Amino acid sequence: MAGMPCSIPHPGPCCRARLIARHKRFTVEAEALDGPDAGRIVLAHTNNTGSMLGLLRPGVTALLSPAASPARTLRHTLEALELHGRFVGVNTLTPNRMLRRAWETRALPELDDYDTFRAEAKTGDSRLDARLDGPRGTLWVECKNVTLVEDEVACFPDAVTGRGQKHLRELMALAATGARVALFFLVQRTDGRCFGPADVVDPVYADLFYEALDRGVEAWPCVAQVDETGVSLADRLRVVRS
Repeated sequence: MAGMPCSIPHPGPCCRARLIARHKRFTVEAEALDGPDAGRIVLAHTNNTGSMLGLLRPGVTALLSPAASPARTLRHTLEALELHGRFVGVNTLTPNRMLRRAWETRALPELDDYDTFRAEAKTGDSRLDARLDGPRGTLWVECKNVTLVEDEVACFPDAVTGRGQKHLRELMALAATGARVALFFLVQRTDGRCFGPADVVDPVYADLFYEALDRGVEAWPCVAQVDETGVSLADRLRVVRS
């Protein structure tokens, strides 16, 4: 990566926990292994609504960050899960935070020459994760978190995503107006050698992804290294075509 080192801390000091189970959509149960709740069973919030395929195995080590508000019902947030001795980041807010940090540190050359960064920017009846403006005009970016790797290919999504399909159609519509648009895929694990859409999981998304590339939508798959302290931006992956 060009520019300064690019990293972000977790939203508070993490504790280690032993995963027990996922309950419903937004909650995981775990046994805290250290910190003030060591030895206790805790319920943690997860904002990752995907399947987290291959990661949610009972007994694996999880990283839990403290909730920003002590009044929140679930006092922890799931940040990462261990796989083969390394952590995989599952917090879906991390890509948005990393994109802004990459702009601030000039870690991504594609973000050079943009003076302003606006999160959750409105376009039509929708919102995209970021709008950047500068001498080069306007750049729209949608961020995605990647936790699935199959045969050394980092893949998105890990579950059928109607929302993701909608985003691709919106990006193609913007590209048709002459706007610059991109997808920022943060691959929060280090065992992928290239990137592609998960056509076995969501063939509609895969077809739309390749159509989007042909229509001028850029794809930036970037590897992130995850540990107990935070997340650091690492290498860029090439996009493979089926």
